[in-house]
Amino acid sequence: MNWTLEVVIVPVSDVERAKSFYAERLGFNVDHDTTIIDGQRVVQLTPPGSGCSIVVGEGVVPDMPPGSLKGLQLVVPDLHKARAQLVERGVEVSEIQVLGENPRPVADALDNVGFLFFSDPDGNDWAVQQISTRA
Repeated sequence: MNWTLEVVIVPVSDVERAKSFYAERLGFNVDHDTTIIDGQRVVQLTPPGSGCSIVVGEGVVPDMPPGSLKGLQLVVPDLHKARAQLVERGVEVSEIQVLGENPRPVADALDNVGFLFFSDPDGNDWAVQQISTRA
């Protein structure tokens, strides 16, 4: 049996600002934007090529303060291109960092160990890791 992670709720203070950031700056696809009842809105967005989406909204999860989600991670095949795209779109992003050592020889020294970091407007923290080939 497969167990797939398909949705992560990201707590935000301003749904429109978050939707704009994730769709326009990060390039996530807007899957739907639904108001269930007054005060309860769900916006689902998916990174290109991902099987997992994020949900931002109003009245979605009251126990998670905006900006409290840490450690979300995206994976890309080329960290230099990903960083250039984020900078071009106006995202404040860290320099590329190498964390650790590759467990096996690889053609690109950043594979598995290359990372960059950014936060959304509420302070939810994201990492981006380069993995172009898997063992």
